[in-house]
Amino acid sequence: MDAHRPDTVLGMSLAGRRCLVLGAGGFLGTHLCRALMEQNLPVRGFGRRVLFQDAIEGIEWRQGDFLDAASFPAIVAGCDTVFHLIGATTPSTAETNRVADITANVIPTLKLLDACVANGVRRVIFTSSGGTVYGNFPVMPIPETAPTEPISSYGIAKLTVEKYLAQYQRLYGLEYRILRIANAYGPFQMGTKGQGAIAAFLPRILARQPIEIWGDGHVVRDYAFAADIAAALVSSAAHQGSARVFNIGSGQGHSLIEIVRLIEAIMGAEVRIKWRPARPVDVARNILDIGLAERELNWRPQTSLEDGLRLTLAWMKNRLEG
Repeated sequence: MDAHRPDTVLGMSLAGRRCLVLGAGGFLGTHLCRALMEQNLPVRGFGRRVLFQDAIEGIEWRQGDFLDAASFPAIVAGCDTVFHLIGATTPSTAETNRVADITANVIPTLKLLDACVANGVRRVIFTSSGGTVYGNFPVMPIPETAPTEPISSYGIAKLTVEKYLAQYQRLYGLEYRILRIANAYGPFQMGTKGQGAIAAFLPRILARQPIEIWGDGHVVRDYAFAADIAAALVSSAAHQGSARVFNIGSGQGHSLIEIVRLIEAIMGAEVRIKWRPARPVDVARNILDIGLAERELNWRPQTSLEDGLRLTLAWMKNRLEG
């Protein structure tokens, strides 16, 4: 099965689904809306703004703020599948203001779940963080059964939402799926929020400016191409197995230095680096075991890191030149 066109998943058709994408105007939301529209599914998008209007032309757009819980009943009404992609903070901002992180993410999510229960939503799909919820787990790749011991406030908030989703299914029968996503990258990622090394690196490299690396550059991450992640999200909408939590990544790890060297090889130019002190909230190694998603979602990544970097670089160059 083509992972980018999951018309059916394990025999379960997506036909007739009415989908709401929270955070539709953002990076991953743009890719998800496009993937859903490829399945001819009606899509309602919600968010503060649309970054790339032309990319998601044809969806029903509802502008709003995730902190405005009074709008949730009207937003979810008529939808049976809700994709919750909104993240109002980043790992760095969550650490500097933990109360604001909870206020902006966990509390509105609880109000959203209440609105979903009251309005007959069948399933909520939540994008969690495969890079933070496990903490410094010593065995690689990390399976979903590994202990969750996040060392960052960002990871703690993501895990808190995961626990509430499980509670809402027990109490109210609200179905859920959680995708613990690795380090996402790809076209439509701006890098302005300080999240995403590749998105932060490429504009500076293209402008012949030095990039910043925190630590010695040997932290290892699992990088997932955005179109592949969108395919996994679509597949999770139709999943009928018993599993609820899935790692979504490449199953391979690369250090920041490796990423830089690969970009240098693609561009044929040397990258200058400004070294910064290591940060205590950064785990040393993170590689996700994606075997469960391969078996249960019939999904696997289709884009190699080199191909993904080439596609992202081409999009970034086109955007900057435009």
